[in-house]
Amino acid sequence: MSTPVILFACIHNSGRSVAARVLAEHHGAGRIAAISAGSEPGETINPVVAQVLAERGLSTAAETPKLLEYDTVAGADVVITMGCGETCPVVPGKRHEDWLVDDPHGQDLETARRIVDDIDTRVRALLAELLGEHP
Repeated sequence: MSTPVILFACIHNSGRSVAARVLAEHHGAGRIAAISAGSEPGETINPVVAQVLAERGLSTAAETPKLLEYDTVAGADVVITMGCGETCPVVPGKRHEDWLVDDPHGQDLETARRIVDDIDTRVRALLAELLGEHP
């Protein structure tokens, strides 16, 4: 079986999708490939999200917001959108899910922790399903 590729997409690719990508790579431990992109990428990673991930021992130092392109969607096995709505390209035959996750932009540390916890729970469940494991 080939390594599943999961694309996490949001608007700015600075908070939700970055957290999901970093968490998926961490929990997937080499058994999946995770990428992230945004329909309107920002310039930097959300510093509060970076802080929450750092508290968990996870770094966002290598992350930069990237533009969501059709080829990126086409190359993924699973496409998870988080708030980019109609601006996220849909490729027939791909598994698409839209996660209703609050936007951490402008939120305080406690709210960002709750948002990252929500994303972490969803990522673990997705990985368990894709990898045939119990969450």
